[in-house]
Amino acid sequence: MALEKIKSAFQSGMQKMSGLIYGKALAVGTGVLILLLSLVGWYWSQEPDLFSVKANAEKLATDNAQNVVAGYTTTATLYTLASTLLNKPGGFLRNDIMPPGVLMDNMPNWEVGVLIQVRDMARALRKDFSRSQSQSREDQDLAVAEPQFNFDARSWILPSSEREYQRGIDKLNSYMARLSDPNDSAQFYARADNLTRWLGDVETRLGSLSQRLSASVGKPRLNTDLSGVAAQSTDNAVLIDVKTPWSQIDDVFYEARGTSWALIHLLRAVEVDFADVLDKKNATVSVRQIIRELEATQDAVWSPMILNGSGFGLLANHSLVMANYVSRANAAIIDLRRLLEQG
Repeated sequence: MALEKIKSAFQSGMQKMSGLIYGKALAVGTGVLILLLSLVGWYWSQEPDLFSVKANAEKLATDNAQNVVAGYTTTATLYTLASTLLNKPGGFLRNDIMPPGVLMDNMPNWEVGVLIQVRDMARALRKDFSRSQSQSREDQDLAVAEPQFNFDARSWILPSSEREYQRGIDKLNSYMARLSDPNDSAQFYARADNLTRWLGDVETRLGSLSQRLSASVGKPRLNTDLSGVAAQSTDNAVLIDVKTPWSQIDDVFYEARGTSWALIHLLRAVEVDFADVLDKKNATVSVRQIIRELEATQDAVWSPMILNGSGFGLLANHSLVMANYVSRANAAIIDLRRLLEQG
């Protein structure tokens, strides 16, 4: 009887010890997994560095036995921006459904900012830059590339966003090859009116971003949406309260960083391909000033999170700082458009 009690106590002790060991192993394994996912997420969150658009165009031309002609630098820059979205560490994260990508939001929103600029430039290439006039025929490659970049960024299968965007990248590559071929009909028209229309798209994008960034503190403002409009569909409130939800403040911030990163490269490419136009209008320095303002948005963020202090409070407000640079760049773009139209 005593032997059975000892045996039962021993078995009970072994079960408790086994459960304790299993629990500790599970806790350690979970901790290691979380640590690994955190490290991978941190690595994937590193934003790509700025690159030289001239060196990039020359490298692509050399690797493919092509020539750098008018429009080649802009197209090569767009090609590299789109390729970066797919080939950076972690690849394209916007449509991820598995950790750590599905748990990340800063880099996916950075990708949105870049993607919007890729879409706008692809549309400008198809609609304006590659056509001599409104009645001319659109380029065969750009007619395919432009809609590919407008595919849903959250689609992960059947088909995936990456697959559709890669098809657009391939068509850009084909357009570049044809552009540098003197025997092909592909063209790029570096005219002031074409550049002005693209800058108009940039202006509206930055204006919207500036408003969303400034709305981080949330203040009522007078409704100026219908200023100068003779009629409207429905009545609007005179005073409206505009505030970005606290959960979206960092999303808007990183979208602005992605937008600015892409625009820096596209404006540098424009400075190369539209050099004669800008020189005749004495507008080169204006483009460089816009680039300088946007470069300030790429400074390192030393805070572990995007702070949202009040305008003159104790804590910083990163959104308002970003809004300052974006607004200044937007104002300079408005001036540049006027200069191109009237200069």
